[in-house]
Amino acid sequence: MNIEIRPYKIEDTQAILDIINDNILNSTALYDYEPRSLKTQIAIFDDKIKKGFPIIVATQNHEVLGFGFYSEFRFREAYKFTVEHSVYAKKEAIGKGVGKLLMTELIALAKAQKLHTMIGVIDSENKSSIAFHEKFGFKIVGTIQDSGFKFNRWLHSVFMQLIIE
Repeated sequence: MNIEIRPYKIEDTQAILDIINDNILNSTALYDYEPRSLKTQIAIFDDKIKKGFPIIVATQNHEVLGFGFYSEFRFREAYKFTVEHSVYAKKEAIGKGVGKLLMTELIALAKAQKLHTMIGVIDSENKSSIAFHEKFGFKIVGTIQDSGFKFNRWLHSVFMQLIIE
């Protein structure tokens, strides 16, 4: 599988939105209830880019297989060296190395930007994502019980942290 990792282009937004909306509707990976519009997603990405944060995509034969980005963890000045990241792949691409390539590149970009800490917030039911992060050296640093409510049940957020060397 020849997968290319490259910076996001606005033309990628619909394919990315399809991945996001599938996760909103069918999983607890995103705690949103309603699918996003193309206009909303473009605005979200524009804001991240204006703030100097990367958005990257994984493609094969010009098809978007997944994407990743990071941005502010919190909005206070002292948190400026800490970012929260997201990595998603199409269902058909999960387990084929897409996430690994995206995460490797995000960590390299964070190092280049002289960031200190990456945070992942993962639903506690998503054991595969927790294990994926552990392979990159992320450690579980806490769980917030009943932090979200979706699909008629309470969800717990697992916070994972990587100190960037």
